[in-house]
Amino acid sequence: MSSSVIADPIERFRAETRAWLEANCPAEMRRPAVTDEDRCWGGRNPTFQSDAQRVWLERMAGKGWTVPDWPTEYGGAGLTKEEHKVLRQEMAALGCRSPLDSFGIWMLGPALLRYGNADQKAEHLPKIARGEIRWCQGYSEPNAGSDLASLKTRADDKGDHYLVNGQKIWTSYANKADWIFCLVRTDFAAQKHTGISFLLFDMASPGVTTKPILLISGMSPFCETFFDNVQVPRRNLVGEPNGGWEIAKYLLTHEREMISSIGDRGSNRSVAQSALAAIGADATGRLADPLLRAQIAAFEVDESAFRLLLERSGDLARQGQGNPAFSSLLKYYGAELNKRRYELAMQAAGSDGLEWEGERSGEGSLARTWLRTKANSIEGGTSEVQLNVVAKRILGLPGA
Repeated sequence: MSSSVIADPIERFRAETRAWLEANCPAEMRRPAVTDEDRCWGGRNPTFQSDAQRVWLERMAGKGWTVPDWPTEYGGAGLTKEEHKVLRQEMAALGCRSPLDSFGIWMLGPALLRYGNADQKAEHLPKIARGEIRWCQGYSEPNAGSDLASLKTRADDKGDHYLVNGQKIWTSYANKADWIFCLVRTDFAAQKHTGISFLLFDMASPGVTTKPILLISGMSPFCETFFDNVQVPRRNLVGEPNGGWEIAKYLLTHEREMISSIGDRGSNRSVAQSALAAIGADATGRLADPLLRAQIAAFEVDESAFRLLLERSGDLARQGQGNPAFSSLLKYYGAELNKRRYELAMQAAGSDGLEWEGERSGEGSLARTWLRTKANSIEGGTSEVQLNVVAKRILGLPGA
């Protein structure tokens, strides 16, 4: 039926969205991303794996659909909650990849929309939406991980600028990022939570250096980041001086929701499909290994339930009914689910899954990803910390 004769506005939007995606999403962008290089991160000097990847970003950014629910003046499309949900559903149905993966979209953008001033929003949000600036997060330090408020990186007020000195660690993609959103200590006498400020600055600033950290997977997005007398213009302070902890907590809820999404495989091939390709089927067409088949069946029930939980959580948040601590629950379970996913994938692959190099295995993609998932329960706040938050703020358990 033509969208012009569909009476319901949402269903009309669905039909128009489906038609636009079918006409504009390149075929190559309808295949699941396999490696990190398959994902588009944008940046000041972006590298595209293919022309299709570049075209897909340009078309979606032009439509405002890299940040569909952001206001149009900041590069979004101003979609309603219902329209945004429809867009996600139609992209999933067609297998469309995300046109842009970005810490600016997932974390900084929501914080700027709430706490940034007019000039900061106008300067940074449209560039994030178009993928023109790649951001990294300066939170954790060598002695301030889960106890983040113990951070020591300092920013001394010099009138028209701050002078930043210190070190961050586990800074994802710091060696590839253009800008950083960074927690710094600006009041050295105050209690630790109340002396922290939130700064934005260019990673090309004199005095900023990075050093990659190698993981057991043989690859890593993580870096140590060092600041040596880095001058940051005062206009790059978000919110009030010493008011950064409130912003940090708000941003962390978005980070944990971002990490939790690893529990949902999206349009990627299911564990059952991968196992069937590796092991083969029995005479009835079922996976030939009955024990692994049962484990995968249990896993995919949990995977489906988690996908529905993510949808429900998003709906509650958009209606202003979400519990801020719910992101901790999602982060914990999403991390555990992703670890289970790759444990099962390794079981199904057998000895082939241990291949570390070579074209056949995509340079050991499965084994390296399996090892990488072990960090899921550490990054963004350890699983133990998340369980404590759930116990205290959701379940209200005594003594938690």
